[in-house]
Amino acid sequence: MPDVLDASPYDALLLLSFGGPEGPDDVVPFLENVTRGRGIPKERLKEVGQHYFLFGGVSPINDQNRALLDALRKDFAEHGLDLPVYWGNRNWAPYLTDTLRDMVRDGRRRILVLATSAYASYSGCRQYRENLADALATLEAEGLELPEIDKLRHYFNHPGFVEPMVDGVVRSLAELPEEARDGAHLAFCTHSIPTSAADTSGPVEEHGDGGAYVRQHLDVAQLIADAVRERTGVDHPWQLVYQSRSGAPHIPWLEPDICDHLEERHAAGALAVVMAPIGFVSDHMEVLYDLDTEATAKAAELGLPVRRSATVGADPRFAAAVRELVLERATTERGGDVAPCALGTLGASHDLCPVGCCPARAPRPAAAGADSPYA
Repeated sequence: MPDVLDASPYDALLLLSFGGPEGPDDVVPFLENVTRGRGIPKERLKEVGQHYFLFGGVSPINDQNRALLDALRKDFAEHGLDLPVYWGNRNWAPYLTDTLRDMVRDGRRRILVLATSAYASYSGCRQYRENLADALATLEAEGLELPEIDKLRHYFNHPGFVEPMVDGVVRSLAELPEEARDGAHLAFCTHSIPTSAADTSGPVEEHGDGGAYVRQHLDVAQLIADAVRERTGVDHPWQLVYQSRSGAPHIPWLEPDICDHLEERHAAGALAVVMAPIGFVSDHMEVLYDLDTEATAKAAELGLPVRRSATVGADPRFAAAVRELVLERATTERGGDVAPCALGTLGASHDLCPVGCCPARAPRPAAAGADSPYA
C-alpha cells in the first residue's frame, strides 16, 4: 500500500447490508420487503417472523453494522484515510435509496461499496448490484446527478477476514471439555442456496458443481483448518455444511444441513463439534437462531458437546482489511500497480463482475459490473 493513503478517485465508502427489524412492529413489514413480489400471505410472514419474535422482534444485524461503521471510521481516522463512510440497507432503514440520495446531495460523485457478503452468489453479490441499479434509477427519475459506483471485490480470502475466524475456532476448541477437545470435528457453516444458484455463481469459466460459491467456502475452510492445526498441533476433521434453507421443498438446495450433520457426526462417534459460521460477516438472525438456538438444541438432544465460534463482526483486523481493499482498488483505478492481498489457492477475486456472473433469476439491471447500465 502507498505511504500516502490516497483514496482518489473515490470520495465516499458505502456500507451496504441486508437490514433487519429493530422491534416487534417491524418484523412483518421487514419480511414484506424481503419477499416483495413473491405473493406470500401476511399470515405466513407472521409464522416466519417467529424466529425474530423469540428475540424481541430485533435482529442484531443493524447493531452489528453500527459497530462496523464505528470500527471503519476509527481505523480510517487513525491511519489518515480521509474517506467518509455511509450506511444503507436493502430491506430496512436506513434504506439504500435514501442513503444514496443523501450522498449525492453531500456532493459524493465516486462511491465505493462494501457489501456485507464475502462470497460470490446471486443473493450475496448480484442482488446487491440490482438494488444499487434500482436506487440509481430512482435518483435519475428525481433528476439528481448520478454518482459513479464501484463495488469492492469479494474478500472471503483476505487475511483480515480469515484470521479472526481462526481465533474464534481456537477459542471454541479451548472451551470444550478437555477429554473431547482433540477429537472435535469442525463444521464450517454457511447459508444454503439452491444448487442451481450455486452452480452458476461466479464468472462463467468457474461454473460447475457448486460454482464459485462452494469453491470459495471450501478454500476458506481449508485455510482455517490448516491454521488451527498449526496453532493447536491437532488435525481436526472438518466439513462444509449448510443452514437457513428456505423455499419450496422440491427445489434442491445445498446440503448437508447442520442439524443433519450433527446427527451424522454423533452416530459416527464424534466427541464434540465446533460450528464455525464462515459464511456470515456478523451474528445476524441466521446465526442466532439456526446455530445458537436450533442446532445447539439438536446437539443437546444428542448429548453432543458443541460450541459456536465467533463471526468476524467489527474486528479491527477486518476494518483494516477494508481499508486495504479501498486503497488497493483506488490505486488500480488511478492506473497504479498493486499486489492484491489474498490467502489460499484461488487468489484475489475480480474487481468488476463480468457479464454472466451469478445470473439473475429474471433479467434485471445491475450496477457496478461489466453489464451495468450506469457505467
